[in-house]
Amino acid sequence: MFNHTRGLWGYTGTAADGQPLTIQSTGMGGPSAAIVISELHDLGARTLVRTGTCGGLDDRLELGQLLVVTEAIAQDGTSRALGAAPKVSPDPELTRRLLDAGDGAVAAGPVVSTDLFYDTPAGTEHRWIQAGALAVEMEAATLFTLASRRGTRAAAVLIVTDILLPQRRRIEAERLRQAELQLGEIAAAALRSDG
Repeated sequence: MFNHTRGLWGYTGTAADGQPLTIQSTGMGGPSAAIVISELHDLGARTLVRTGTCGGLDDRLELGQLLVVTEAIAQDGTSRALGAAPKVSPDPELTRRLLDAGDGAVAAGPVVSTDLFYDTPAGTEHRWIQAGALAVEMEAATLFTLASRRGTRAAAVLIVTDILLPQRRRIEAERLRQAELQLGEIAAAALRSDG
């Protein structure tokens, strides 16, 4: 552990392939993520993979399933304040590496990034679905926007921890632990091939 500034823990060391690897919490939401992403870039980070959670909107997603993000619909204030287009994309090569590391066991598709975790206005989830989102989360649009602005490569892979419709269901603790291990393995494998 090398960092706990602002209560956001960070670890750095040597990965299994002998290359340096840093794992850094960004906190929740675009504002916190923007600070951490900018500071990581200033410290020399050039490839970033967001690992985190999302709420499933598409009825084909299951609790514990992993989702590689192919696009983020910018519905959050931070990415829009940074000048994000309505939809922002991750690095295509890094995204492909995440999909390859998932070896067919992951879903892929667009997410919507928002500022609210609970208490969204009635009908919001249906509007997100109509816009093409498979899931909702809070940081991907900010990550992709900042990566584009700063010349950093970024991608994201998420665990479906909640199913939002027709009523909210939450993942069980043991299934979450299993998915977290799988998530870390896929992210590390994608970064190992980063030459």
